[in-house]
Amino acid sequence: MYDYISGKLVFKSPSHVVIDAGGIGYHINISVNTYSRLGTDESCKLYIWQHVKEDALTLYGFADDGERRLFMHLISISGIGPNTGRMMLSSITPAEIQAAIVSGNVSLIQRIKGIGPKSAQRIILELQDKLRKEGPDTLTVVPINKTAKDEALTALVMLGFVKNAAEKVLDQHLNNNNGDLTVEQLIKFALKTL
Repeated sequence: MYDYISGKLVFKSPSHVVIDAGGIGYHINISVNTYSRLGTDESCKLYIWQHVKEDALTLYGFADDGERRLFMHLISISGIGPNTGRMMLSSITPAEIQAAIVSGNVSLIQRIKGIGPKSAQRIILELQDKLRKEGPDTLTVVPINKTAKDEALTALVMLGFVKNAAEKVLDQHLNNNNGDLTVEQLIKFALKTL
C-alpha cells in the first residue's frame, strides 16, 4: 500500500522512528542499519513495508529500496517473520548478509541472534540462487536519471532473466542501432533474443 513516507523526523530511536507526514505521525519500525543512516536531518524519507495481522497494522521502514528488497527476500522464508528479518538487518549490514547468503557462509548467518543452524541453512538454500541471479549490485541505490537501458534491464530482471545475459543482449542491440531506442523497443528485442 505504501511505497515510502517522507516528512519531518519527530522521534528517532534504534528500534523505531516517528515521521510527521501531512499532519499524521507514522510509527515506523526500523533496523539499526537504517537508524545509523538517518543522520540528524529533520526531514526524512523511508521506504515502507506494511505488515497486516488480525490485531495489528505495523509499518517497517528502510533507508533504501535495496534494504527493503533484501528484507522481503528474508521474510519470504518459512519461520522468518518481520521481527526476525529486522533483527538480521540490525545485526550485520545488508551487503554482508547478501554476501554471506551468496557464498554459503552458514556460520556468519548463524551468529545472528535468533538464527540457528537449520534456519541459516534454509536461508542460504532458498535465497542463494535468487540473490546470485539479481547480481551483487541489487542493494545499490537506483540512479535517479535512469536510461532506457537501465529501465529495460530492470524490467527483464523482474521477469526472471539473468542480469548479465540481459545486459549483454541490450548492449548488443543498442550498439547495432546507435543507442537510439525506447524502453519498449529494447524489451521486445531482448524477449525475442533471450
